[in-house]
Amino acid sequence: MIDRDRIVRTFLDLIAIDSPSGDEDAIAADLEARLRALGLEAWQDAAGNVLARRPGQGDPLLLSAHMDTVEPGRGITPVWDGPDIIRSDGTTILGADNKAGCAVILEVIQSATEDNATTRPIEVAISRGEEVGLVGARDMDYSQLSAKVAIVIDSGGPPSSIQGQAPYHYTYTVEVHGKSAHAGLEPEKGVPAIHIAAETVLGMPQGRIDAETTGNVGTISGGLVRNAVPDHARIEGEMRSMEFEKVEGLVAHAKDHLAEVQGRYPNARIESDFALEYPGYRLEPGDPAAGLVFGVLRDLGFTPDPQPVGGGTDGNIFRGKGIAAIVIGRGGYNQHTRDEYLVIPEMLQCAQVVEAAVRKVEPS
Repeated sequence: MIDRDRIVRTFLDLIAIDSPSGDEDAIAADLEARLRALGLEAWQDAAGNVLARRPGQGDPLLLSAHMDTVEPGRGITPVWDGPDIIRSDGTTILGADNKAGCAVILEVIQSATEDNATTRPIEVAISRGEEVGLVGARDMDYSQLSAKVAIVIDSGGPPSSIQGQAPYHYTYTVEVHGKSAHAGLEPEKGVPAIHIAAETVLGMPQGRIDAETTGNVGTISGGLVRNAVPDHARIEGEMRSMEFEKVEGLVAHAKDHLAEVQGRYPNARIESDFALEYPGYRLEPGDPAAGLVFGVLRDLGFTPDPQPVGGGTDGNIFRGKGIAAIVIGRGGYNQHTRDEYLVIPEMLQCAQVVEAAVRKVEPS
């Protein structure tokens, strides 16, 4: 059975290992060793994600979390707030996002081993670089996974808090190439890349477009010195929508706008790159992941509460790879802030839900 003291100890051990995105080697080695100690076949794929498998009966189930944290995430000092809440000391994040998810996976496997329980085959995928664009999940070696259903333990709140809908996410980069000239002596010989970029920015989708669609220009950079006409500028932005047709419409609008700006400045060169970073999804009736987890939640006395979210998780990538994924809460709050905290009873509930799911073996 799930052991409160053990899962809390595991969580505290994991947050003591610094693992901001891009600096995950130590935590990856630790997680791989822990999974091996639990009797699993465990390894790292070429992208450095930690993968593992445990035999069982029936169809395999993928359990997933990510190992990286946001900054400031070095030298984390946890502080107890009563018997049931662990907080950051206010100088860093806590790391419940997503060390709590990792602790849940380890506890569920250890509990099954101790109970000599019959489970479905369990596959584990703990990704790197989730916080900087779902990098690990995107580069994961899916040839080493066979599960078609996944539980992604990476949402705030209790396990009944389900990410019921997530957006399609496009990113873009625009490069404006102009021509340099002395700004005081002969500015008319220059082609001002920053000025052209400013016109470009003004026509790009920004802010809340509608209830399920957003756009943002995130960065703009260019130029070298104040007394030279800049010959280069770079713009980075994104667009998101719950509806694919809407985000595709924004992309088409942005490309038309770039063509208009290019037409006004024939002596400049405007290059752009638009990429679908991950597909969106909506949990629909009959979805195998929702059917499994919603049933388990109800069996345990919880009411599933699927809600739309504006951000993406590894679950988006998994669904794009043909794996029906559901993202559930693991007791964390105020993610990505120095006020982050973990509600231990909700982390335990998450572990109980995942445990019930892996032990739900359909008769052959």
